Amino acid sequence: MGTLAAVPLVALLPMTNQTYIILTIALTLIGTYASARAERLIGRKDPGCIVIDEFCGYLVSMALLPITTFNLIAAFVLFRFFDILKPQPIRALQKIGGGAGVMADDIVAGLAANLILQGWRIWIAR
Repeated sequence: MGTLAAVPLVALLPMTNQTYIILTIALTLIGTYASARAERLIGRKDPGCIVIDEFCGYLVSMALLPITTFNLIAAFVLFRFFDILKPQPIRALQKIGGGAGVMADDIVAGLAANLILQGWRIWIAR
């Protein structure tokens, strides 16, 4: 649900690239702190009720990309693909403890999705 909630934010809020990056970093830092607290309160590692990691992962997947229907959908699909399958090194990041561990695998899944879309964008522009 966190990923789905991020799509309209990216699609509808007009932001410069600089504002977008600052928002993504700020939410990632807040998410790291909040998820560490939530883990302690709930008493479980990376409980499913924490969704800010997915929200931030999607923000990373759309960073510095044009806001188009194709990019919004492709980033969603690619991010969910990497987040669910967790290929290495994404899987290894789950071993990190606390809030950093909750956030890290989703941030890197977002980076993987973003790199694919940036590559696609460059290839299409040729």
